[in-house]
Amino acid sequence: MRVEVPLRKSCTLINHGPTTLITSAHGGRRNVMAAAWVMALDYEPPKLCAVIAAGTRTRELIEASREFVVCVPTLGQIDLVYAAGSSSGGDADKFARLGIATEPASRVAAPLVAGCAAWLECRVVDEPGIQERYDLFVAEVVAAWADDASFRDGRWAFATPEARTIHHVHRGVFFATGEPHTARTPA
Repeated sequence: MRVEVPLRKSCTLINHGPTTLITSAHGGRRNVMAAAWVMALDYEPPKLCAVIAAGTRTRELIEASREFVVCVPTLGQIDLVYAAGSSSGGDADKFARLGIATEPASRVAAPLVAGCAAWLECRVVDEPGIQERYDLFVAEVVAAWADDASFRDGRWAFATPEARTIHHVHRGVFFATGEPHTARTPA
């Protein structure tokens, strides 16, 4: 079940560097793209940054709406992630073409991809220089959610192997997040 994550803890949802799906919507159009370059940036207010290439449908919709959702997919969604990252949304609705189920977000128009491990609803922070120069978007997280079967007590505890998050390496090769190991506290 999807549960709210306190905004101050939202960075925990992406600190381990998972591949993400970024959704966008504006004017009756929507899109989804895969993104490996998303990272936490600040705690209060919580911010993240994401690379969104110029000339893409996702970029066009984000620039128009000033908002997007970062979805954290699972190993069970690996084929969907690869398909979303390997096809253009310029000519058709990728959600419909790929059969991607969605749910409404609470604070932004972009949809949540159903079945993910986590979702971060974001509003763009104006940084036109870095957007144009580096395709880098800074955004404030305005709502955060996680699947309570895999994220409990403020940390990841994946319920099943298929529920683990993924990391794209190259041309459809991914790693699944492994088991946690806790370091000893330094003396």
